[in-house]
Amino acid sequence: MSNTLNDIEPKTALCLVAADFHARGWMAGTAGNLSVRIGTETFWLTASGKPKGRLNEEDFVRLDLDGKLLETSVPTNRPSAEESIHRVLYRLFPKAGACLHVHTIDACIATRRFAKNDLLRLPNIEMIKGFDIWQQQPDIDLPVFENILEVQNISENIDKRFSAKHPDITALMIRDHGVTVWGNDLQDAYNRLETLEFIMSFMARQKD
Repeated sequence: MSNTLNDIEPKTALCLVAADFHARGWMAGTAGNLSVRIGTETFWLTASGKPKGRLNEEDFVRLDLDGKLLETSVPTNRPSAEESIHRVLYRLFPKAGACLHVHTIDACIATRRFAKNDLLRLPNIEMIKGFDIWQQQPDIDLPVFENILEVQNISENIDKRFSAKHPDITALMIRDHGVTVWGNDLQDAYNRLETLEFIMSFMARQKD
């Protein structure tokens, strides 16, 4: 029996992750997108408009880091609208092996209540260790980006900001939208997303 998501064929593993997140209310309807890097220059990404609770292995497209469509089982499949964000993160972080984006109520609440300008200071709770933060009282900020209709503009803002300074953790938030987390592989990204959503839920339950 497989012990981690990394032991499963990538598209099959992404289907399992999508079903899991949908059941938690993190990927309602067709919201969110998931990807796994293949080699160094390509990645599988959820196709646009697919119900995340019922994905199958045909609901993906393979792209290169320039956005060229390389492979799909269904000719009508098209990349998620946020494919440019995945491309930017894979280019900026060569060790990233997977990137997961979900829409959650708690993250939106936490950001609305506690974000200052373009940063959200995370609380010093035990779960922060899920991002390999081992200081006793760390000052960790989650980068927050404005939710712009043209996703390419969000991608460009991420590129500019992270090219100048890498974030404290492998995660970001798009205001009133959702979190994106990346990791060394799919299991790592999955664990980190669970960690961040725990922290977001903790914050959403705090008083101002």
